[in-house]
Amino acid sequence: MTTGRVAATSAPSPRRRPQYAGLIERRAGHGTALLIIDMISSWDFPDADRLLGPASRIAPRIATLKRRCAAENIPAIYANDNRGHWRSDFKSVVRQSLDDPSIGSGITRQLAPAEEDYFVLKPKHSAFFATPLELLLDHLRAHRLLVTGVTSDQCIAATVADARMRDFEVVVPSDCVATLTPARNRRALQALRDSLVTATPLAHGLRLRGG
Repeated sequence: MTTGRVAATSAPSPRRRPQYAGLIERRAGHGTALLIIDMISSWDFPDADRLLGPASRIAPRIATLKRRCAAENIPAIYANDNRGHWRSDFKSVVRQSLDDPSIGSGITRQLAPAEEDYFVLKPKHSAFFATPLELLLDHLRAHRLLVTGVTSDQCIAATVADARMRDFEVVVPSDCVATLTPARNRRALQALRDSLVTATPLAHGLRLRGG
């Protein structure tokens, strides 16, 4: 018979999502995980030439944030489009990007994944849609996401919306996301703040430890 006392002590902590499973290999540093979206690419899609410049400007800031996260034991997760290449894997995506003679290979070198990093390949805009990202975050016991990459008004926005629906706390460093134009980026960030209750601080002032 379950007593009231047992039920009270076994209830999930308010800082943990109720979906957490028991098979946990590693806890994310302070319950936080860094998500890097669509920055590893061959940049051969429509409008890629317009996005390369903004992406190249945020790449050094994402790389700096990633180093700060590594120092705090905060895991990094790369989420990249497979773009219909169902036989590809993340190593192939990285290799193809490095072989590209354009500025895109420089972005990949700055953000080169380390052995301890994680990745998911996504078929659509959101890093959650038809990927194991939610299971991975539960595996890491992460309840707070730092979302970076491109594009702020498409894949970033879709991912943040899905994260908020799953009760994750989300932070989008405003100088670590980009889209085709500065005006669109400003509008996207405002929408994240207004509609999805998402903080958008500058990366250098970002508090890595969750509240």
